[in-house]
Amino acid sequence: MKVAKLYSFNDIRIEDIPVPEIGPDDALIKTKACGICSGDVMKWYIEKKAPLVLGHEPTGEIVEVGKNVRKFKSGDRVFTHHHAPCLECKHCKKGNYVHCETWKNSKIIPGGISEYILIPEVNLKNDTLKLPENVSYEDGTLIEPLACVLKGLRRAIGPILPSDPSLLPPIPKEEKKGGKEGLFSNFTVLIIGLGVMGQLNLLILKKLGAGKIIGSDSVQYRLKKAKEFGADEVIDVSKENLIDSLRVITDNCMADLVIVGPNSVEAMKEGLHCAGAGGTVLFFTPAKPDEKLTIDPNYLYFNDINIVTSYSCGPVETKEALKFIEEGVVNAEKLVTHRFPIEKTAEAFRLVTEAKESLKVVIRF
Repeated sequence: MKVAKLYSFNDIRIEDIPVPEIGPDDALIKTKACGICSGDVMKWYIEKKAPLVLGHEPTGEIVEVGKNVRKFKSGDRVFTHHHAPCLECKHCKKGNYVHCETWKNSKIIPGGISEYILIPEVNLKNDTLKLPENVSYEDGTLIEPLACVLKGLRRAIGPILPSDPSLLPPIPKEEKKGGKEGLFSNFTVLIIGLGVMGQLNLLILKKLGAGKIIGSDSVQYRLKKAKEFGADEVIDVSKENLIDSLRVITDNCMADLVIVGPNSVEAMKEGLHCAGAGGTVLFFTPAKPDEKLTIDPNYLYFNDINIVTSYSCGPVETKEALKFIEEGVVNAEKLVTHRFPIEKTAEAFRLVTEAKESLKVVIRF
C-alpha cells in the first residue's frame, strides 16, 4: 500500500509498505479521505516526530475486523481518532482525556495518509464513530478539527453559560426563538486567524448565538469567507491595526472572548490586549518552542482577564462534532477547498503551508 511519509518539512515521499495485519480486537479500514491539519505544517512540531506517516484526520470503510470485534463490521463507514483514552484513569474521569497515558501512547497504524489503516483495539472501542448516511467521507475528516474547537469553546465559555458537563453549552431558549435576550447574545467575540480552525470557531459561535463576531486576518480570501459564514465585522490586519480597529468597532469595550489562532507569542500578546474587562483569551495553538510570553499579572488581575488553553480533544468532543456535522452546521461543502490524490501529498502540504486561498485541504483515495 502507498503511504505519505515525512522525513523533513520539505521532504515528503510516497512509499510502498505492507498492509498491516490486524489482531483479534482490531480493525482495518480502506482509507477514503484524510485532512491535512494546520498542526501538520508547524515545522517545529511536525519535524520532531519525523520520520512519520502524515495525517490524523482519516475516514474510511472497514474491510476487516478481528474475531473478537462485535461493535463494527466490514462495510461500516467510520471516522477514527488517532488517539484514544482508557476511560478509566483519574484524568479520563475528569474529562481530561488528553492527559491520559493511554491517549498519549495510542495511535493509528501507520498514519492517516495511507491507503489502509489499522485501528487498534483502544481506538476502535473508545473513539471510532460510524458515519451517518448523510455524512460523507470528506465531512468526516472535519470531525477531529471540529472536536478541538468544541473543547476549546467549552473551556472558554463553559463557566459563563449553563452547560451539561458532557456537551457544549446549549443555546439559551430565548435565542432559539430568534430573540436577543440570551446571555451569550450580548457577547462580542474576536477570532484572530481565519484559516479553517478560525472558520470552524466562527460557524459554531454563530450557531450558539454570539452577539457580535469579529474576524481578523491578512488574507482577503479568508476575510471574505468569514463574512460569508456570518462574521459581523472583519479586520484586515495587512492594512489596519488590530487593537485600534477593534476599539472603534466595539466603542472601546473590546472583546468578551478572544480566540488566538496563530502559533505566535506576538499574536498571544495582541490577543490579551484585545480582551475587555472581564474577558477571556483562548490560546488555541501553542507558541513556538523558543518563545516566552511575558505577562503583567496586575493587568490581568485588575481587568479580570482569564487565559484559557485547549489542547486537542477526546471522545466526548468527537461525538458532539459529528452531531454538528450531521445537522449541517459544518460540512465539507463549506470548508473543503482543495482535494489531492495521495501521490500529490507534498503539493497539498505546500498549499496548506502557504495559508493563502485555501481552507481545508483533503487527500482523497
